[in-house]
Amino acid sequence: MISADAIRGYVDIMILSILERQASYPYELVKTIARVSLGEYVIKQTTLYSAVKRLESQRLVDSRPGVSESGKPRTYYRITAAGNEYLRAKCEEWQATKAVVDRFVKGQK
Repeated sequence: MISADAIRGYVDIMILSILERQASYPYELVKTIARVSLGEYVIKQTTLYSAVKRLESQRLVDSRPGVSESGKPRTYYRITAAGNEYLRAKCEEWQATKAVVDRFVKGQK
């Protein structure tokens, strides 16, 4: 299991990557993150809600009201154009970060 501390800086990338494919609501985002990570990372709902609200305040996602299949109201989130640009930049940053850390992990000089 991956600790929350180890993955904290990458939660936005995970959320935006999911929303890039389709709009979603928080509980579905939690389930998708657990499924895609093969259970190696399970995000707490409070962490997810905080991240989504932060992304919304930065105008990287927007929200719209919706209704579940059972008729319960839900808030759906979708990525904005600014969110897509941010996601691309953060993915590039991730690749560079991973390359540097891999040099140390693999013992390269």
